Amino acid sequence: MRIISLNLNGIRSAANKGFFTWMLAQQADIICVQELKAQAADMAPDMLAPHGYHGCFHYAEKKGYSGVGIYAKRQPDAVIEGLGIPEFDAEGRYLEAQFGKLSVVSLYLPSGSSGEERQAVKFKFMVAFMPHLRDLHASGREVIICGDWNIAHKEIDLKNWRSNQKNSGFLPEERAWLTQVFDEVGFVDVFRKLHPGLEAYTWWSNRGQAWAKNVGWRIDYHIATPGVTQTAQSAGIYKEQRFSDHAPLMVEYDYPA
Repeated sequence: MRIISLNLNGIRSAANKGFFTWMLAQQADIICVQELKAQAADMAPDMLAPHGYHGCFHYAEKKGYSGVGIYAKRQPDAVIEGLGIPEFDAEGRYLEAQFGKLSVVSLYLPSGSSGEERQAVKFKFMVAFMPHLRDLHASGREVIICGDWNIAHKEIDLKNWRSNQKNSGFLPEERAWLTQVFDEVGFVDVFRKLHPGLEAYTWWSNRGQAWAKNVGWRIDYHIATPGVTQTAQSAGIYKEQRFSDHAPLMVEYDYPA
C-alpha cells in the first residue's frame, strides 16, 4: 500500500505545475493533500476525481484558504469531515477516510508563523486535537495521519535549528507536544522510524535560496499507530520536480490496500 502526502500550497497552482500527471504515474493507493486554497466551485473535474481515484474533501469557508483532501483507488467505507469543533472545522483542517479497520487522515495543522494571534490559534488547536488523538489511538483501528503538522520535532528536522528556537514551528512547547503524541499517546513518526539519522526536509522557504541550499524543515509526516507502522517498508521524499514549497512524502506499507 503506497500512501503519499503533500501540502499543495494551492491545488490549482500544483495542477498547473504537473502535480496530477505525476500523481497518476505513482500508482499510489491513497494520496493525502493539504492547503487546497479552493472551494468546491473552483475544482475542475480532474481535481475532484482524477482517473481511477475517488476524491473527498474538507474545504475551508474562507476563499483561497486551507482545505484538505484524500484521493483513494478504493472508495472509503466512511468519510469524516472535521473534528466537530466549529472554529477549526470552518478552516478545513481534518479529513478521515475509513477503509475496513484502517483510518487514513489528511491533516493541516495551523501555522503560527504570521504572528501571535495565529500562534495562539495553533496552540488552541493542539490542545483541542490531543483528546482526539488519544481517542483515535484507543479506537482499536490502525490509523495513519498524513499531513503538514507545521512542527519540526527535533534538531535533525531543520537545517538552522539554533536560530529558530524562538520561531513558530520549532518552539519548545510545540516540540514537547509532538513528543507527547509519540511517547505518551503512542503514535509513531514513520519516516523517522525507518530513517533514524537521516537529515531530510519536506518544506523550504521561498526566501533566499532555501531550496537551492537545502535549508529546509521536516514538518510533513506520516504519524501512525504501531501496528501499521510495523508494516512500513520504505519512505522517501520526492524532490525531482516541484509542485509547491513542500515535497511529497511517500511511504510503502506491507498492508492490504
